[in-house]
Amino acid sequence: MSIIVQKFGGSSVANPERMRRVAKRVGETAAAGNKVVVIVSAMGDTTDDLIALAKELSENPPRREMDMLLSTGEQQSIALLTMTLIDMGYKAISLTGAQAGYATDGVFAKAKITSIDCSRVEKELDDGNVVVVAGFQGIDHIGDINTLGRGGSDTSAVAMAVALNADVCEIFTDVDGVYTADPRVVKKAQKMQEISYDEMLEMAAMGALVLQPRSVEVAKQYNVKVHVRSSFNYSEGTMVQEVAQMNRDLEKDQVVSGVAHDTNVLKVSIFGVPNKPGVASTIFTALANEKVNVDMIIQSGRREEDKQDISFTTVRDDKYKVDKTVEKLVAELGADGYELDDTVAKISIIGAGMITNPGVAAKMFKVLAENSFNIDLISTSEIKVSCIIGQEKIKEAAIVLHTAFDLDGE
Repeated sequence: MSIIVQKFGGSSVANPERMRRVAKRVGETAAAGNKVVVIVSAMGDTTDDLIALAKELSENPPRREMDMLLSTGEQQSIALLTMTLIDMGYKAISLTGAQAGYATDGVFAKAKITSIDCSRVEKELDDGNVVVVAGFQGIDHIGDINTLGRGGSDTSAVAMAVALNADVCEIFTDVDGVYTADPRVVKKAQKMQEISYDEMLEMAAMGALVLQPRSVEVAKQYNVKVHVRSSFNYSEGTMVQEVAQMNRDLEKDQVVSGVAHDTNVLKVSIFGVPNKPGVASTIFTALANEKVNVDMIIQSGRREEDKQDISFTTVRDDKYKVDKTVEKLVAELGADGYELDDTVAKISIIGAGMITNPGVAAKMFKVLAENSFNIDLISTSEIKVSCIIGQEKIKEAAIVLHTAFDLDGE
């Protein structure tokens, strides 16, 4: 008897018809003799609607109360899906994140899972139930609800698969796998049969919304096979797994595996920072204390003035926190000023084959230049090159780079 963890996103359970389709699929998996745990997101746009409602009442809602509010979306989903399963004749029970044993670190809005006590889940599985669990949430040491951030249900699912030593973790979404680019933007994007953890991590971190980056980190750490597939058909999706388990040639012949773009980007520039030891530490420690994740960083000096300009990127969702933090830093450091720019976006190329193939970055820059894209910032790793460009041209950039690196399908 296999243990299977299935996760269904908000679009998969957006209305009663889709909820019944999910229940049918879950029931078929259980009827085949498997123990099934289902992780569910909030229905459709519920989370966005709750955020909008909160902001109508408060300019800067307290993060604790936001977590209290947003966690209700998943609780609606699990109760409704469980009712549907029972109505179809299956044994099922719903559990909140706390009831399912998710312990979190106490950081509101961006919590991390510290452990899972899955004894309750195991008991319910042994009793023959399909266990329907609220994703995106856990409980800290003083009993407060913490949410895991956007896409956190993916991490909930992979973590549960680790705790139960599940045979596979299936992530059901509104696309039928991982594509070489966002198929809604790049019409010639192709579905991948498989992708390595490292490539998937870079794709997710650079804006591919099919999986939350932290879920891929957990999957890689514990070698959990993740099957990304559509909730609307029974086609095979994309398997995310270790390179050694993949059907690839000894040396990868496809230099670039995919193109990702991200519009949730905020570029921050601090001007005229005194050029002395410890300044960068002061800036980025203050941001870290506010739980602001920084991506690209560039520093340029002004020798004649003994000052420097520092630019970095983060997510636009943190604009309010960043604005308040940087404003204090400018005053504290005696800098000349700062600027927040939310009109930019990030375009990236990803591929394990880039490690042993020189000239990939140069080709990317050439293609962007030939198509009149101005590059603000650049960041690289062994398997990724990212550029910050104007947001208004980001989709066009994704299309031309996809074609330039021979990723187009029919």
